[in-house]
Amino acid sequence: MRIAIYPGSFDPVNTGHLDVIRRAARIFDKLYVAVMVNVDKKTAFSCEERVEMLRKVVSGFENVEVVSDDGLLAGFAAKLGAGTIVKGIRNSGDFETEHQMAIINSSLNRELDTVLLPADSRYMHVSSTAVRAVAAVGGDLTGLVPDEILPEVKEKLYRQGQNKK
Repeated sequence: MRIAIYPGSFDPVNTGHLDVIRRAARIFDKLYVAVMVNVDKKTAFSCEERVEMLRKVVSGFENVEVVSDDGLLAGFAAKLGAGTIVKGIRNSGDFETEHQMAIINSSLNRELDTVLLPADSRYMHVSSTAVRAVAAVGGDLTGLVPDEILPEVKEKLYRQGQNKK
């Protein structure tokens, strides 16, 4: 069985993330979408909120499961039986970062490979940072965030943007 893990902060999950999930779910028998918690990173959504949003978004995928962890990815992947890390890349900067992380993860777990999926051209401009920036000024998030979670993302991020003014 081919098991993979797609890690990220997913703060919030966006349409680019969903595209990577959709494509990876076709390649692997089992895909874990892992909300990785970095205690040093301030997020707009709690870990529980991010997990719940992802569960809504992937509910139609039979071979996808949402999990979370606050440890090292290489160890978590081994615990789940995943032999592959999936990462989406939008540009050369993403490639450099993910290539470096792939080398680190492989040094920590020799059984772990990384697959880099180039972004579909429709989603090359989409990032969680962009979603938060658009929301901070009350912009339209349609097409940036999956429809299933659009109302709750708008409500929370618009409110946070108003509090900054």
